[in-house]
Amino acid sequence: MLNIVIFGPPGAGKGTQSEKLIDKYNLKHISTGDLFRWHTSNDTELGLKVKEIMNNGELVSDDITIAMLKEEVEKNEGAGGFLFDGFPRTVAQAKALDELMKEMGTKIHHVVELKVSEEEVKKRIAKRRELENRMDDADEKLIKRIDEYFSKTVHVLPYYAKQNRLSTVNGIGAIDEISKEIIKVLDK
Repeated sequence: MLNIVIFGPPGAGKGTQSEKLIDKYNLKHISTGDLFRWHTSNDTELGLKVKEIMNNGELVSDDITIAMLKEEVEKNEGAGGFLFDGFPRTVAQAKALDELMKEMGTKIHHVVELKVSEEEVKKRIAKRRELENRMDDADEKLIKRIDEYFSKTVHVLPYYAKQNRLSTVNGIGAIDEISKEIIKVLDK
């Protein structure tokens, strides 16, 4: 089993790179953003709570996020591994994820940070907003999400660095070149 966390600010290319890694390593992709969007578009009880939180540009609470994540992992226990995208966003979540993996008799093997400047992130999200019209990419929400990442979420990186599980890859460049760099890290 191979378990990976792909890390980076909104618009860093986590979803794009995840697709390539899923194919190569036969992983089950678990994106908290996709889970939130599914629950909100299907107006589940959880989705209504998540919708209100996301519409305010805030992060969904740990208890809601972890409950959704655990449900998704348990539905796919036979998977060859998991690729976590958009989670964890706090050290508490990283510890909870480690505990969940331990319960499953495995661990997070690699954490890949896609390093992208704030300026590049803003350009990418503006383009994505134009193409996909995502509610969470609206200007005021975008600024809040980017600030949240650079002021709070980045503090998860030292947690993984201390455990020698963190690798940083330049997230600016051709998609296939970035993929090759990530694969080099994972195949070490």
